[in-house]
Amino acid sequence: MMGKRFLPLLWFGFLAFIASAMIAEGGPRVEFLVIPVVLGLVGYLLMRRFVFDLVDEVWDAGDTLIVKNDNQEEHIALSEIASIAHSPSFSPPRVTLTLNVPSRFGDKISFSPLTGFSPFGKSKIATELTERLEAKRRAAAGPPEH
Repeated sequence: MMGKRFLPLLWFGFLAFIASAMIAEGGPRVEFLVIPVVLGLVGYLLMRRFVFDLVDEVWDAGDTLIVKNDNQEEHIALSEIASIAHSPSFSPPRVTLTLNVPSRFGDKISFSPLTGFSPFGKSKIATELTERLEAKRRAAAGPPEH
């Protein structure tokens, strides 16, 4: 995901520009430099919580998902997924897969799905994965007893 690398660069570059402009205008006044420092800290904490944990790519390969992050790849079987959570109101929107067995990326894998024209709508991939996961569970459970 390009955003997890581009957003911090953009944010901290902007803050560095503001801080350097403040210094160039009136000299190093500490009270004015506090604002970019505080914004940098808040931005870092928010990005650590909502951006840095996103994997780069998740591809649907039928009964498995191919997860890629930092030049590493892992295949996750749908049967290894315990639950799927979708948070469309976050920016970027995110889908979090909780796994039964931890992968090399941990027991939770979060990624930002493509949202199309409806950024606050339900993710197509999250809906499809949830439906397929529940269908597999129903099939594994067998027919209902009467």
